[in-house]
Amino acid sequence: MMTEAQLQALIREACRWHQLLVYHPYDSRRSEAGYPDLTIVGKSVLFREVKSATGRVTTAQDTWLRRLAAAGLDSDVWRPADWPDRVLSELGAVR
Repeated sequence: MMTEAQLQALIREACRWHQLLVYHPYDSRRSEAGYPDLTIVGKSVLFREVKSATGRVTTAQDTWLRRLAAAGLDSDVWRPADWPDRVLSELGAVR
């Protein structure tokens, strides 16, 4: 079973391969509660929370994702089941 850390490492490598900028808060304890794990920048911006297959989105994470979406921004959750098809497709679309 793929962990959240393993999935995030794969995604970050794919971002480098696609020549996309990717930002991950180094220490979430010093960041705004719930801010998405990854901000990915190409010709548009993706905000993604990365979770394991059983990981739960917190209330603060859900609030961030919903408000970003309400502002017209692409925000969602990626899980191991999304690798590689969905993740690579979405990264390719913003490349």
